[in-house]
Amino acid sequence: MAGAGNIQDIKKRVKSITGIEHITNAMKLVSVAKLRRARSTLDRTRAYFHSVTESIEDIFHGTDEIPSRYLRTDKDAAAKSPCYVVITSNRGLAGSFNSNIIKKAEAEMRGAPMAGVVAIGGRGRDYFRRRGYEILGEHVRPPEHISFVETHEITKPIIDLYDEGKVDEIVLVYTAFRSAVEQRVNSVRLLPIEIEPDPDAPTGNKYVEYDPSAAEVFDYLVPKYAEMMIYQAIVESATCEHAARHMAMENATENARQMIADLNLFYNRARQDAITRQIIEVVGGAEALD
Repeated sequence: MAGAGNIQDIKKRVKSITGIEHITNAMKLVSVAKLRRARSTLDRTRAYFHSVTESIEDIFHGTDEIPSRYLRTDKDAAAKSPCYVVITSNRGLAGSFNSNIIKKAEAEMRGAPMAGVVAIGGRGRDYFRRRGYEILGEHVRPPEHISFVETHEITKPIIDLYDEGKVDEIVLVYTAFRSAVEQRVNSVRLLPIEIEPDPDAPTGNKYVEYDPSAAEVFDYLVPKYAEMMIYQAIVESATCEHAARHMAMENATENARQMIADLNLFYNRARQDAITRQIIEVVGGAEALD
């Protein structure tokens, strides 16, 4: 039978878990509000960036004058010194959000001993630094607060590394938003560009002239293309983070409530056992007096 001490322990546990339930529920509500704002931003940027990147891709498909350093010429050739741009969050309590991104990036880097990392988000930076990866750049400002202007400051050093030959491939690893309950980790190669045959492209000679030159036009276009791709990935990643944290806090809140219900049931049973024990002791004492 349960004693008074055991009953007090149960009450303390109920009080402690109730406090946790209040915290997780509050975090869930905050995540809902942030997710709503992030989805609004994502919806506004998706249409715009899709049209811009589509236009740039049309230019890539419409000319043979792209500088060779931006093109992947040998599909079977493995990169010797790739750079991975990995977008994680700065905080935890988001379920498997960060671990899924890190696992994907590590799987991509396996077999590339000279791989370097540009970490957007503190969790990824800390993880790869502890494991001895070369950190080529780090940006620990929360992804949701990174503006398009700031994306230029992130992207330019990466493109410079590529132009200088210090890296020979740039791969973007981030979480793409499908819905509030579905997010998927994506791996996209930014450079070199692999031009797939376009069946809708016109045949024959291509009458495209570049001023002052094709090389200078693409020196401008390629960094802009990379900026847009990275910014869209940052916006999607921030949206996915809030969605993952909302789900994690909702599950934690439900688990806490279930634990409270189970403890309350156990508490009531313990009280009944204690009362029954007291009655038995009283009755036993009375019989002894007789």
